[in-house]
Amino acid sequence: MTRIARPSPVLQVGEAPVVWLGANFWSRTGGPLMWTRYDPEVVREELRVLAEHGLNMTRSFFYWPDFHPTPDSLDEQCVANFADFLDAHIETGMTTVPTFLVGHMSGENWDPAWRDGRDLYRDVWFVGRQAWYVRELTSRFAAHPAVAGWLLTNEVPIYGGEAPRPIVDAWASLLVDAVRAGGGTQPVAVGDGAWGIETTGHDNGFSVRDLAEYTDFIGPHVYRMETDRIRQHLKAAYIAELAATNGLPMIMEEFGLTSDFVSDEGAASYYRQLLYSTLLAGATGWIAWNNTDYDDLADQRPYSHHPFEMHFGITDRHGAPKPPLRELARFAADLAAIDLPSVRRAPVDAALVVPSHLAEDYPFTQEEERAHIVATGEQAYVAAHEAHIPVAVVREKEDGGLPVGYGLYLLPSVKQLCATSWEQLVALARDGATVYASYSHGPSGVQRGPWWAHTEELFGVRMDSVYGLAEPVTDDTVVLRFTEAFGSLEAGAELRFAVAGNENGRTYLPVRATSGRVVAVDAHGRPAIVVNDHGPGRAVLCAYPLEFFASVQARVNPEETWRLYDALAVLADAERDVLVDDPRVFADTLVHDDGRRFVVFVSQHETEATVTPSVPAGALSTLDGEPSATLTLAPYGTALRLLTLD
Repeated sequence: MTRIARPSPVLQVGEAPVVWLGANFWSRTGGPLMWTRYDPEVVREELRVLAEHGLNMTRSFFYWPDFHPTPDSLDEQCVANFADFLDAHIETGMTTVPTFLVGHMSGENWDPAWRDGRDLYRDVWFVGRQAWYVRELTSRFAAHPAVAGWLLTNEVPIYGGEAPRPIVDAWASLLVDAVRAGGGTQPVAVGDGAWGIETTGHDNGFSVRDLAEYTDFIGPHVYRMETDRIRQHLKAAYIAELAATNGLPMIMEEFGLTSDFVSDEGAASYYRQLLYSTLLAGATGWIAWNNTDYDDLADQRPYSHHPFEMHFGITDRHGAPKPPLRELARFAADLAAIDLPSVRRAPVDAALVVPSHLAEDYPFTQEEERAHIVATGEQAYVAAHEAHIPVAVVREKEDGGLPVGYGLYLLPSVKQLCATSWEQLVALARDGATVYASYSHGPSGVQRGPWWAHTEELFGVRMDSVYGLAEPVTDDTVVLRFTEAFGSLEAGAELRFAVAGNENGRTYLPVRATSGRVVAVDAHGRPAIVVNDHGPGRAVLCAYPLEFFASVQARVNPEETWRLYDALAVLADAERDVLVDDPRVFADTLVHDDGRRFVVFVSQHETEATVTPSVPAGALSTLDGEPSATLTLAPYGTALRLLTLD
């Protein structure tokens, strides 16, 4: 079976590929006010600590009220201080990515004194002043060797608000043009956080796909809260998968945590999990939030009213490393060991399908329905990891159409898919693919019925439902009993799933099999999983929204969807380099240009875990070449191994 490549492009600065590993930077002498309290010796000390731990860059900020005091002037002392800041980077072997429009920071917004309430995106004069400011600062610093890239803003949807996409696109393109007019040839991006419709289901005007037409990399900012630890550990990775667009490099532009919210061990494990999981999701750059703590600024806004913002630092108030910096140092060593610029994610033959209703904003599509796509896709992403199925996260095209060539297609708790895609799924199954879909109404009460087409042709079932009514699941636990062998599941095997959701989501699809074969029934003897063979391929219907049930529950993972996915992978003969008899130990592969294959293991155990991976077509060794059949992982730990194929 032919595997399909998963992109993981590396950023190019000039002619050279670069890997950004760094920190968002405000000096502990002033936070956002550092440019008027600038201390060159403290700055150099702060940069040295970062460099000594393997970091090679910072993201820096032109604090807008200080740098742009009047509409047509720059503060020359701030400019001079920034020039010294750039020199300090060269002295420590680092580079930086300056950020222009910094009006939002850490829980507060600040305007230039002369803004007078003007609209950030629509006021022609104000946009002109922004473009002048961007062009002038770029012209001052574009030739400095410490400048590695540019960011237009910092989380501008919080500062400037939301706007229609055409307005945002025009505004962003004008500011990118200003960078180029100022002589900036380095990569540029918006700095908005990638919080738009493609990753959240909410259209804030900042479409990743639209902005990709003007920019050179994608930069998610990830600080999401969760109710399940494994989902939390994979959340940034799934956001990176959803944000991937146009083959642009994925830079984790902001991530981190305040030590006021978590123990030292919890801080270290969160950083570790995020770094390695996003590496496996295609990220090739990481910029932690942020470089230091600000205990000495307790009386300064925003820290005075958001005191937890003082402690996001990877060093403390005195510059001593905190656990996150030690995790970054270890990660830096691993990136060097695998030679990341020459490494790509291993190709796969399994695809997790994201319906186009998430990002296309079709008429009369509710935001609640789009959020359902994000949540159920994320839960399926977790289950695939637990089943050791490396997946490509693929998007349905506008008005229908799916990427071809995969051996296994996963459509988790799917309500919406375009009509032509349902037609295509029949053809994919006939060509040898295994197509899996689980039914879900989702939480919305709008049009409670299958939005599916060609259901009987694809799955070999007819609906047995009543118009306008959702069939409720009355049991607290759904039990699926297999009446015949199904992949890795033997006849008689049972899977159990806790039920959750509102009156719309806590439902199932009643069906009668026609050409399909019932392979599992529920506790009431009703068809639960139906297989319809299509020559060399097949379609598999699950009548219960398993992924939806799990997505709305706290502390649920691992739940038994991974066992169903494992069975699907066996049925589809999906190629998996490494298998682990433990859903709490994930594994995926990176391939070097010279042919070496690196397997990354990531544990979800809160205690030490020892596993013996199965390698169907080879063997594992340490990077030094020592055989490594058994692997012991620290709590929430990671490990890197070489895979030698037979």
